[in-house]
Amino acid sequence: MTALGLLYPGHFAEDDYPRIEQLLGSDIRVDLVHTDPGEDVRRVGTLLETGLLERLVPGTERLRLAGAEAVVWACDGAGFVRGPQGAHEQVRELALAAGMPASSTSFGFVHAAAEIGVRRVAVAATYPEDITDLFVDFLRAGGIETVAARSAGAGTAAEVAGWSEAEVLALAREADAPSAEAVLLPDTALHTAAHIPALEKDLGKPVLTANQVSVWEALRLADRRVNAPALGALFTREPIVQV
Repeated sequence: MTALGLLYPGHFAEDDYPRIEQLLGSDIRVDLVHTDPGEDVRRVGTLLETGLLERLVPGTERLRLAGAEAVVWACDGAGFVRGPQGAHEQVRELALAAGMPASSTSFGFVHAAAEIGVRRVAVAATYPEDITDLFVDFLRAGGIETVAARSAGAGTAAEVAGWSEAEVLALAREADAPSAEAVLLPDTALHTAAHIPALEKDLGKPVLTANQVSVWEALRLADRRVNAPALGALFTREPIVQV
């Protein structure tokens, strides 16, 4: 049994994680601990507060007692808004506090794109435009070029949590571009776990979503590979060997 630990702010799309756990198989356990998200407003200042270590560290003890082998901060916005250096510092401090390997959804996107061998992406973001721009900057620092981006301008996580599959698909279609090798949908408040096969079929390319990537990143830290076609190309492709 491999136990994965995720720190998740508030209660928005957390039901994606039991669904993902079920699709991964019986020897993977996804343990979710909720953190205090603070004010539900999509602004840089509030996102910085959401990712403060004093909000994250208390949950690591519960994950450690549950037997987690790795911990992922499952909130991309409250990671990438700090910039690459700040996000690295965040997960380093989290690893020290947790006593286990740590990462975040933000780095999960960069690592997942490398895993499936894509360098050019389209970003379909629920965020206001200024927050989307910070995500694009973060990807650029990780060697990923954003060839197209769409910002839906949602001001709260609660709003995004109520989106339907049709709304998610519409955003992805609007963001996509012929030169994009994959489409990225950040925001762990967005329900996507049930929609990935439909998204990839419609777009004709790999799709990386925040909750999918969060669990994959935890598996990567735990040195586990799992074949799960219902979770998209990220869970079915052979890894790219860097030379």
